Amino acid sequence: RGDILINPCAGELFFFPQWFHLSLAFCDTRFKSSPSHHPLPPFRPPPEEALQWGDSLEKLLQHKYGVAAFRSFLRTEFSEENLEFWLACEEYKNIKSQSKMIAKAKKIYTEYIAVQSCKEVNLDSYTREYTKENLQNISWGCFDLAQRRIYGLMEKDSYPRFLRSELYLDLINPRKPGPSL
Repeated sequence: RGDILINPCAGELFFFPQWFHLSLAFCDTRFKSSPSHHPLPPFRPPPEEALQWGDSLEKLLQHKYGVAAFRSFLRTEFSEENLEFWLACEEYKNIKSQSKMIAKAKKIYTEYIAVQSCKEVNLDSYTREYTKENLQNISWGCFDLAQRRIYGLMEKDSYPRFLRSELYLDLINPRKPGPSL
């Protein structure tokens, strides 16, 4: 156990002093595409800030470091596809060009919703079919139902486990450095 530093733009989570490194492969695209984007150094959010992530999944997902920590936790459980899908849907809603929306919608469907897709999310057959039908008329709301279902799964399942995880507990209860030997 040691200190945790999070760098969401570089996509890394560092545990110090053990020097255990876990790549997150996460980069907040809003920052990356911004002309004023400057990669942030590894950062340990203040415990008070991390404590706020425990209020709700919504609060956690509003904070780039919260998303990075949650993603790191999901990776340890081999279940990060739900978060990736949710983030892809959020990104999709910000697309202005119809041609880019069509391309992104196809990518989201083939990656996360199609049966046997490489990162298939756990959706009931009704939601999967409803979403497929929505793709006949591309709009910003094509994935709304599926996104709500996945959010609900994360909220009831993986988010409570994250709040009990060593990763989160270390962020909200930092240890004081011990004496050097």
